[in-house]
Amino acid sequence: MAASRKTSAATQTAAADKPAAADKPAAAKKTAAAGKSAAKKAGGQKAAGGQKAAGNRLTPYEQKRDFAQTPEPSGRSRSGRARGTAKAPAGGPGHAPRFVVQRHRARRLHYDLRFEIDGVLVSWAVPKGPTLDPDVRHAAIHVEDHPIEYLDFEGVIPSGQYGGGDVIVWDTGTWEPHATDDPAAAVAAGDFHADLQGQKLRGRFILVRRGEPDRSGKEQWLLLHKHDEYAVKGWNPEDHPESVLSGRTNDEVKANPDRMWRSDLPPSKASVPVGDGGRSGQAGRMAAPRGGRARSTRRSAHPGGKATGEPDAGSDGPSADQLAALDALGSGGTWEVDGRRLRLTNLDKELFPPRPGEEPVAKREFIAYAARIAPVILPYLQGRPLNMNRYPNGAGTRGFWHKQLPSHAPEWIPRWDRPGASADEATTYLVVDEPAALVWAANFGALEWHAWTARADAPRCPTYALIDIDPGAATSWEDVLVLARLHRTALDHLGVRGQPKVTGRRGIQIWIPIAPGPSPAEVTAWVEQLSRAVGDVVPELVSWKWELRDRSGHARLDYTQNAGHKTLVAPYSPRPLAGAPVSAPIAWAELDDPALRPDSFTIRNIFARLAERGDLFRPVLDTTQVLPPIT
Repeated sequence: MAASRKTSAATQTAAADKPAAADKPAAAKKTAAAGKSAAKKAGGQKAAGGQKAAGNRLTPYEQKRDFAQTPEPSGRSRSGRARGTAKAPAGGPGHAPRFVVQRHRARRLHYDLRFEIDGVLVSWAVPKGPTLDPDVRHAAIHVEDHPIEYLDFEGVIPSGQYGGGDVIVWDTGTWEPHATDDPAAAVAAGDFHADLQGQKLRGRFILVRRGEPDRSGKEQWLLLHKHDEYAVKGWNPEDHPESVLSGRTNDEVKANPDRMWRSDLPPSKASVPVGDGGRSGQAGRMAAPRGGRARSTRRSAHPGGKATGEPDAGSDGPSADQLAALDALGSGGTWEVDGRRLRLTNLDKELFPPRPGEEPVAKREFIAYAARIAPVILPYLQGRPLNMNRYPNGAGTRGFWHKQLPSHAPEWIPRWDRPGASADEATTYLVVDEPAALVWAANFGALEWHAWTARADAPRCPTYALIDIDPGAATSWEDVLVLARLHRTALDHLGVRGQPKVTGRRGIQIWIPIAPGPSPAEVTAWVEQLSRAVGDVVPELVSWKWELRDRSGHARLDYTQNAGHKTLVAPYSPRPLAGAPVSAPIAWAELDDPALRPDSFTIRNIFARLAERGDLFRPVLDTTQVLPPIT
């Protein structure tokens, strides 16, 4: 890079971390102003999810539970953390009220529908569950308010305790009151309307009180869904049994009664042994997205038939015997994983060239990686159409995009038929809803995995905003770090949560979880405004030209990746380069680590990192964040 346009990393880092002041960079000024504007707006409006003092509203909840026995959060956390409780989530600028639906198998199966209103979760028990079918009316019983911490409670309530049984977070998201600015008053009046934006439930739901309370004093209500654009006739909640938080079913939770869920820990660390309380957080560090059993060690497939004792990435991956069976196959054969029998081919083919001093990565090792990483990566792929970047002849050859699920795919492969697809578009996409589907894609030659930012059931509602720092030929790694730090500062000023990851090539990406609602065009516009503000601080590093040849070697902040048909490489996906590097999540603090490199993590060393750090990307699964305006 020419001296006239190169900015020292030290100077730029100082600019990125400098507090708001009269001479701070333009991006910081803009984002700070946006934060102040959002805060002022929030302060001038009545928020349905506002943290009003709960007073004694949680007394009935507390009186029914022995918190020395149940892992449920205690309402006392607002005045002092009690055993097994978590600190209540704060609201703040842009905070939208949240809802949760828990599938709860106590004496009988029911669904608990809870809305964040005035600092507590106002709750109903719905025996048959909520539905998108507008012609169905389901009974709902108004029960005691629950503490905010219950939003992500998932685990086993011990037998003999109130509500004893297994609980999963069946759905969660944000909501807005309809036809009132005082939802608490609407509940008191017995006529409550709410517009939901969840992962399963969307559209307008109505709760109407009917008659007088029953003999036990419980109010009887009716729950229904309006005839709106989200209505689906015949929609049954029992057809969608998995947790949106962990991917587990109630059976998987019940099969693991010796663990509990700590809602004050990240999801990758929150499954801890009952009795330990997760004091160190280590016991649940590698909790599986499905199953939740404790971490173990196993022998991993290796091109030379050797084995290592690395901790595995999750408890529902292949067993030691299954990996041994994979090693024992010749150049091909049938392998059973996750209850599926897959026909594997060309297992000795070299897929990734070696790095200096290493062996090449053969297809057998790549297949083993897909099976082992599946429990970690599935929460980022489930329910989303997958674009496959295929290299059937290995990473040293030319690859191509493959979106259409081939007709020879096994019948059990999860898929999505895209409505309204034109003649030149893919009509059926792979959806990796189970580990074996990822192994099938790996065997199909998909060396890269790119999931959509939206789910298949709402393809025009992205749940991520994506920042892509794409370096040019003249962009140094230090320049990439400067741009990432500037984005970190901008997001801090806006009060927006995002999670960075290295690309496995040369760049850095930042994923920002958002509540479903904005269109791809709206998300694209927001990211463009943010990235252009950052680019204004270091114009010598950034080009906004579309064509690579026109960028003079500068980096591009590619906001266009938020368009509906675009994707970014999924976390933990390999990249088609020597040594099989992976796109690995990092902590924000690692941007200041001189040892960080964009391609340091590979399919061979990522499991050791997961064992040490856990899955750093789990915060992006909390899709309740609302993007504030940038002024």
